Amino acid sequence: MASITGRTVLIVGASSGIGAEVARRLGHGGNRLVVTARRAPELAALAKDVRAAGSACLDIAADALDPQAAADVVAAAVAEYGSIDIALLNAGQGPDMSMDDVTVADVARIRALNYDVVVNYLIPLIAQLGNQTHGGLIAHTNSLAGLMGIPRQGPYSAAKAAARTLIDAARVELAPKGIRFTSIHPGFVATDRVNADSLPKPFQVSTERAARHVVRALEREPAQAYFPWATTALVRTLSVLPTSVSSAVLRSLASQ
Repeated sequence: MASITGRTVLIVGASSGIGAEVARRLGHGGNRLVVTARRAPELAALAKDVRAAGSACLDIAADALDPQAAADVVAAAVAEYGSIDIALLNAGQGPDMSMDDVTVADVARIRALNYDVVVNYLIPLIAQLGNQTHGGLIAHTNSLAGLMGIPRQGPYSAAKAAARTLIDAARVELAPKGIRFTSIHPGFVATDRVNADSLPKPFQVSTERAARHVVRALEREPAQAYFPWATTALVRTLSVLPTSVSSAVLRSLASQ
């Protein structure tokens, strides 16, 4: 049972995977949830589950790639519940993508799906939370891939690194306004999208386990949260090894 109770929580990218599971878990806390993604039927089913668990839920089908749509979701959440206590920006994709096969358009799309969607919600959320007397928490589902360039996930790694850097800057600037930021860095999570590609997935965790980690991060609000420990340890070790050694290890992992 989550200790987050009686709060208004916006979850972006909630129609499946981690976002949907987090919503279901928070549904048991008597919260007010706003869930959004592009797929309306999946959102409606999720909202039904959340309400059955005892929380209010507003489901809004919207495209996170559209800045106006994102701003409208934030406005609708405030109009319905008065304020936003927690926002989880969970939209994004990291497909298997080799650098010798990608096009400029491919890289631009991955940037949009993993960086632009953050910006589209971040700006209206900052404006809203900055006007609230109690501030609020903005959390972002980043990735351990954002800590270094992962083979076959180069564009994804770059976009996640950019999002982390932007949020790191916002954390420092906006602390006086009571706006807190948490960047959450999962390893491989067994979502439908991840399971569909052939990318090696060492130490992969279930969606349910990932959601438990995310909820814990929302409760504790660390600046950075990492999981699982095995993948985190691997990435941290590779980041301090000589480049020639870490490159050889990564090359070996990518070819499995």
